[in-house]
Amino acid sequence: MISRRLIRIKIVQVLYSHFSDDNIRMEQSEKEYNFSIKKAYDLYHYLFTLLINVVDYSRERIELARQKNIPSYEDLNPNNRFINNRVVKIIENSSSLSDYLKHNKLSWVDYPEIIKKLYQKISEKDYFQKYMGGSEPDFKMDKKLILDIFSQEFEDWDFLYQILEEQSIFWNDDIEFVLSMIIKTIESFEDENSDGKLMALYKNDDDREFGKLLLRKSITNFSEYKNIIDKFTKNWEIERIALMDILIMVAALSEIVEFPSIPVKVTLNEYIDIARFYSTSKSNEFVNGILDRIVNDFKSENKIIKTGRGLIDDSKKSK
Repeated sequence: MISRRLIRIKIVQVLYSHFSDDNIRMEQSEKEYNFSIKKAYDLYHYLFTLLINVVDYSRERIELARQKNIPSYEDLNPNNRFINNRVVKIIENSSSLSDYLKHNKLSWVDYPEIIKKLYQKISEKDYFQKYMGGSEPDFKMDKKLILDIFSQEFEDWDFLYQILEEQSIFWNDDIEFVLSMIIKTIESFEDENSDGKLMALYKNDDDREFGKLLLRKSITNFSEYKNIIDKFTKNWEIERIALMDILIMVAALSEIVEFPSIPVKVTLNEYIDIARFYSTSKSNEFVNGILDRIVNDFKSENKIIKTGRGLIDDSKKSK
């Protein structure tokens, strides 16, 4: 589930904490990195279960209507399409979801208001009303409804962000990525017999090791790479350059040198994008220019060797 883009972002964030406090040791920063990755995985499961709570709330409303002293025809013959949604059933019956929630004690029990607000938010939407009032839904229609809910109702919802921020400082930065992973998961459900297996934390061991090594190398080589950055920013006072810009460039240089199978262009594009979103308004141009000059210097000194299946050696290509 965890993408290399998110790993890079988490690394830069941890580097910022590490070098903002002289007393933090490597082991502490490694724990912070692992914890932040784990919190993104928690959020993935947590948002899935929020939908289940909304469906449960809908069931409770239907049952309460049935118990009226004088129930109406609609009360006794409710529209059950939402609570009988086939994709919802897959998620509800997912053992990987229920086991994770139980093991990590994740629950919305202390936040009943968001469940009610989300139900109201969804039920007012045209796509939901069309689903509830249209022809008898099939699996494709059930799937589209749940995809619409996750793609339209969660992101940029201030009330949700407020509640998540109360619980974890990591979660608001992770919502967009986590929602994209939830949508991919739902898209993978082919029919109502899908087993509901959720994504693993890491796609493979290479991604796990990538983050672990990148953090260590960025911390270990910080002084060396900072001196190199200083050399290529002579017209700037290094003290006046944003710390985040320096850390982004240190992480980029560590990746370029330490990971021979990752093309230089891929690394540069990733960190330039990170600078655009996580530093100052002009950081992406600044980081791009400085890294480009350093990379050309590294190539001329054969400090960058790129190898791997289907990968042109950038250092040789530059000659």
